[in-house]
Amino acid sequence: MIDLKVLHLNTYDGNGGAGRACLRLSDALNASGVDSKVLVYYKFGQNPKIDTFSKSPLQKAKAVYNILSERYFAKWLSKSVKTPFSLQWFGKSIKNHPEVKRADIIHLHWINHGFLTPKFLAELDELEKPIVWTFHDSNAFTGGCHVRYGCEKFHHQCGNCPILKISGNDDVSHKTWLRKQKAYTALNFHIVAPSKWMANSVKFSSLLGTRKATVIPNTIETQIFKPYVKGEAKKILKINPDKFVLMSGFMPSKNDKHKGTPYLIEALQILSRRSGIVKENIELVIFGNKENAEMPSFPFKTTFLGTINKDEHLAKCYSAADAFITPSLEDNLPNTVMESLACATPVIAFTTGGIPDMVKHMQNGYLAAYQNAEDLANGIEWLYHRPNKDEIQKEARLTILNHFSEKVIAEQHLNLYETLMDLQPK
Repeated sequence: MIDLKVLHLNTYDGNGGAGRACLRLSDALNASGVDSKVLVYYKFGQNPKIDTFSKSPLQKAKAVYNILSERYFAKWLSKSVKTPFSLQWFGKSIKNHPEVKRADIIHLHWINHGFLTPKFLAELDELEKPIVWTFHDSNAFTGGCHVRYGCEKFHHQCGNCPILKISGNDDVSHKTWLRKQKAYTALNFHIVAPSKWMANSVKFSSLLGTRKATVIPNTIETQIFKPYVKGEAKKILKINPDKFVLMSGFMPSKNDKHKGTPYLIEALQILSRRSGIVKENIELVIFGNKENAEMPSFPFKTTFLGTINKDEHLAKCYSAADAFITPSLEDNLPNTVMESLACATPVIAFTTGGIPDMVKHMQNGYLAAYQNAEDLANGIEWLYHRPNKDEIQKEARLTILNHFSEKVIAEQHLNLYETLMDLQPK
């Protein structure tokens, strides 16, 4: 193994799925003997392993100004739709930062919210270093949206954007597309797609369809997210060990239309009316922030865990569940699915995004037909009546150990890094 210094760049420190995935990868690489660091635009937490571009009060103030300006203008220009959109008007030049200049490999992750505009991205080519970019959502190859749903305008040059208040052939989305095209022409980088779905999406994009993309999944801390005895885990949550526990992350946020919450509610209502289901034997457990959210009426006894900040406790919560349900309509490689499987808890989800890369139908979970609440209910009922639940649980854990563990994913990234280093001019 060659001696490598890898620098991961992300807007935030573990705030969101991309931040978690970025830190997990860096930890996995360090465990494999690589000098790997994470440098973020704005740091919320106190993790000593993460450094930030915004250290001084003035730098922090500038970062906050960029972040808030970016989000405000995007909101002002967008319709009241529940789709995240980025303009990338505000940013920071980082090409002369000591850590950036020191690195052998620059690995980009999620760089929106006032961090790297197309112009500042293109500057990185001046460093003549291999650049890797993991796409945690679709923004890199669209005119602004992070979640596409059925929109295929990214196949061309965007424009006539359904998200924008003022939409036309030469609207903000098309102008953003042109800025990205100019930057990407100047910047040589290698794409990592965490899922086959993301890789296929890149192929169809007009911006990056000719670029090579390598599918390498995210990883997870397998010694933290691990199985606990279900009966004991249920007792920790003060749930009757004999109950069949359904878990979900309920997030009725205006920025989370793609989370598909209405389908979860409908599926549970359908399930509760079925003859073979004993409602009193089922309990629903929900984690996530429910403050200022209007709670629907769930048909089963429901326990709200609130926001869980400690991963060790979260692993026990997953272990307490007999099934984790995610009704997501579009997701790259959701952390919650990987975390649940790592804790030997089967997952019931729609067949969408990168979820089928992890969930194998009727082996470690159930893949329901897309946007079909009735089939989501079928998946829950299938597991509810399943006599060999322990075999499905074992398969869930094995899926993660064999395909997503730290060693496996670190090795795949190392192979890519070494290939890119060999291609550099000597």
